[in-house]
Amino acid sequence: VQLQASGGGLVQAGGSLRLSCAVSGLTFSDYAMAWFRQAPGKEREFLTGTTRSGVSTFVADAVKGRFTTSRDNAKSTAYLQMNSLKPADTAVYYCAVDDVPGTLVTEYDYWGQGTLVTVSS
Repeated sequence: VQLQASGGGLVQAGGSLRLSCAVSGLTFSDYAMAWFRQAPGKEREFLTGTTRSGVSTFVADAVKGRFTTSRDNAKSTAYLQMNSLKPADTAVYYCAVDDVPGTLVTEYDYWGQGTLVTVSS
């Protein structure tokens, strides 16, 4: 199983980025997925996710109204659209999949390698 996250980079505050997570080695439509991030010196935190069919699950308060996730099961790919970015959003962003939706790091069996997002002020 492989999850390949991409789309990170350097962006100015107020800007937007779209992350992608390409999944292989399993039937993506059989799995819920989620996005997490980890800032330097902090624990990995849940952001948002979707059920197998693409229904959005819980959205963290820190990103509510700014970040949205979607998925294309035909392409085995998930997306994280990030708008109105802030310097506090600087982190490594991870995608993860599991057969049951959840918000805890320990609930997810498969993880991508992470993609770095840096937001400058």
